[in-house]
Amino acid sequence: MAELTNISLSRGAPSLDIIAVDELRAAAQGAFERDPGGAFAYGTSAGYPRLLEWLAKHHGVDPKRLLATNGSMQADAFLFQELVEPGDLVVVEAPTYDRTLLSLTNLGAEILAIPLEADGIDVGALQAALEEGARPTLAHIIPNFQNPAGCTLSLDKRQRLLALAREYGFTIFEDDPYVALRFEGEQLPTMIELDEDESVVYASSFSKTVCPGIRVGYLLGPEELIAAVRKRATETYISPNMVAQAIVAEFCHSGSIDRSIATVKAALRERRDATCAALDRHLPDARYVTPEGGYFLWVDLPEGTDVAELATRSAERGVVFEKGTGFMIEGGENSLRLAYSAVPPDQIEEAIGRIAEGYRELAAPARA
Repeated sequence: MAELTNISLSRGAPSLDIIAVDELRAAAQGAFERDPGGAFAYGTSAGYPRLLEWLAKHHGVDPKRLLATNGSMQADAFLFQELVEPGDLVVVEAPTYDRTLLSLTNLGAEILAIPLEADGIDVGALQAALEEGARPTLAHIIPNFQNPAGCTLSLDKRQRLLALAREYGFTIFEDDPYVALRFEGEQLPTMIELDEDESVVYASSFSKTVCPGIRVGYLLGPEELIAAVRKRATETYISPNMVAQAIVAEFCHSGSIDRSIATVKAALRERRDATCAALDRHLPDARYVTPEGGYFLWVDLPEGTDVAELATRSAERGVVFEKGTGFMIEGGENSLRLAYSAVPPDQIEEAIGRIAEGYRELAAPARA
């Protein structure tokens, strides 16, 4: 028997063929020639000045409202540490990013998981919880092409969330690493753009638009809060990675970022299409929301499907994916996340065909 090619639909990362390697090399060269003293020295905790300058212009804000970090997970961690005390109630989407659940649990937060709908978090369910007495400190929301579900928060729900934050006095943490990766549909305003009451703190990342290994993210929020987080950053690591941030700054100022995003979006659209087509062909029992951008697609299989066992049988066939239970406080046993970002279309077809073989084998005894 021929050895199977292993295919991973597990990791949310771009494949090497869609990373702008040559332009990153040029950006590194340009950054080191332009400002070796700044790139190779300790900086301030706020981040590399030329990157902050680009971000401030990109968002139309004062640089004092920004903090550039070692990846957006560092930005998330700093914000959680600043705002969340043990026992505080934090709203999350269900499902949500597994590292978010881990960070909040480690801080001793109480989690209020609100289900996702096709157009984002169920704002009606959140409102009902608030009316019944829930008083969250923070609501963590991934508004665009959500990880893991792939759905996007509608404009109406963005506005309703802002109104609830204003009424009940909680902070919305708009965690938005995929915002630039829309390849279909209408671009929506961010909640921080719509915010009139300093109810929103925003984070994003260059991991998805430049490359994961660059480890550069950022936080945008009210000046007083960002000042406090900058102090926390100083006490944590003096300054973030100036070399990486100098390279990203050069990459952005040169316009390479726009070309990189265009390349990534074209590949993601093709891979999304291949994923949906393969699911429809091989796994007609699958239910999913078609993402309009980003890296991920969430699959619900019929109630009673044992996705943990399906994962084992798929791994035996050389395919790995993420089980839904990893993204939920409870539930998700019949769900899975597929990351199509790193896999060419022909391998996506093959991988989902193998998953379907495992599914049919799993379902056969129940149908016998």
